Amino acid sequence: MTFKRYLILAGMVVFGAVGDVCLSRGMKGIGAVSLPNLYQLIPAVFNPWVSVGILFLLGFFVVYATALSFADLTYVIPATSLGYVLIALMSQFFLDENVTVMRWIGILLVSGGVGVVAPGPSLTKRRRQQELVPAAFNTAPEGSNG
Repeated sequence: MTFKRYLILAGMVVFGAVGDVCLSRGMKGIGAVSLPNLYQLIPAVFNPWVSVGILFLLGFFVVYATALSFADLTYVIPATSLGYVLIALMSQFFLDENVTVMRWIGILLVSGGVGVVAPGPSLTKRRRQQELVPAAFNTAPEGSNG
């Protein structure tokens, strides 16, 4: 993988973590929203923290989709688990949440899975060209091996 692709994965982690923390901060200021009262979410969008959180999560979606364009889902999802560490740190220092030792152990165990998949290929090699080209675009005559 190239440096640019690692930057995309890092962007995915940062955008997701910052977006989640901002969204959490904004929603804590609004209070509990229940299923029968979902209309309460409409004014929540105008809360500055919620708005910034949404923008960061939209940025996350863009870099996530970009990452999926060059890497397998089974590679990209574990890479996002590094965001759990960043979320825990930001939650503890910016949201004044109590991140217990047991939570840290759980976060580190989950994030440690990245080390298991990181050495593997980021994209599965395709065995047949036909998997990459839809049938409508296959120009090989019928009966040939393509």
